Amino acid sequence: MRLALFDLDNTLLSGDSDYEWGQFLIERGVVEREAYEAQNEAFYAQYVAGTLDIHEFLGFALRPLAEHAPEDLARWHAEFMHRRVRPMVGDPARALVRRHLAAGDLCAVVTATNSFVTAPIAREFGIDHLIATEPESVAGRFTGRVAGTPCFRDGKVQRVEAWLAERGQTWAGIERSAFYSDSHNDLPLLERVTDPVAVDPDETLEAEARRRGWPVISLR
Repeated sequence: MRLALFDLDNTLLSGDSDYEWGQFLIERGVVEREAYEAQNEAFYAQYVAGTLDIHEFLGFALRPLAEHAPEDLARWHAEFMHRRVRPMVGDPARALVRRHLAAGDLCAVVTATNSFVTAPIAREFGIDHLIATEPESVAGRFTGRVAGTPCFRDGKVQRVEAWLAERGQTWAGIERSAFYSDSHNDLPLLERVTDPVAVDPDETLEAEARRRGWPVISLR
């Protein structure tokens, strides 16, 4: 079996869906502009710098999900897909995914962004499997807390291994495994697969990829 794993933000997408969701909520008037925008910008800068405290960030990012009714969230997300997400989906990214699907590879999106935001985006690419940070829900409403391990840094490796185990599989049973990512935060999973690929990488990941002889590609 061959496995193809795809980071989402700034990899398959030419932008960050988590950040854009926050900006969309500001634009929509769902959250207060000045305070939320400042926090959103600060957390994104920490992510880029590799200093993000994922639990602190998720306490911020998941709060709007807990404060609004599921039907409102679903309506806003449909608008978000149309206005913010689809313009970030390029033909090269779609073509890359199609090649892996056509080859019969087992494909999954592996992203730190929560599954409420990212599940429709994975479907947009025709990918059935999503490994994402899971927001906790009780009685059909989000609580603002995380369920299980956040899908971030080493957590991505743990979550992929748990997903494989649920399928009755292990790394040992995989002939080849690819992971496409833009971020140095994803080095733990890039180091775990047989075929790591840096996609429009940040400066740190590009330097590491060049040092290790990993392919560096662009989907822009």
